[in-house]
Amino acid sequence: MYMEAVMGVPGPIRIVVAKPGLDGHDRGVKVVARALRDAGFEVVYTGLHQTPVQIVETAIQEDADAIGLSVLSGAHMTLFAKVIELLKEREAEDILVFGGGIIPEEDVPELQRIGVAAVFTPGAPTTDIVDWVRAHVATTAA
Repeated sequence: MYMEAVMGVPGPIRIVVAKPGLDGHDRGVKVVARALRDAGFEVVYTGLHQTPVQIVETAIQEDADAIGLSVLSGAHMTLFAKVIELLKEREAEDILVFGGGIIPEEDVPELQRIGVAAVFTPGAPTTDIVDWVRAHVATTAA
């Protein structure tokens, strides 16, 4: 892996998957993290109850290509916006943000307007998420 970086060959796509806020339900995010891992991506799952600051710091330290957020608590507008804002402050806007969870359809356009690249709602097949990451993050990471 060190030689890949030295020689300028891009390595596998790295994704930080996180559960921001007080939401304690993590079955779905673990399923998505496993599907991404099984598809060949490097996945760092941060665990429950992460703050936006912790998530962005982890993404920067891990040299992540993307952040996947899972929110079921209803705080998606605030939490996603804060992650995007912190990435801008840290000049890490090249880290793509996508997410999912219990997100009302009417909130999706606003999330996309602030910079969330994609939103996956309950029932989205993991193959759709993997395919989206492969198509959108790969072009950004390479």
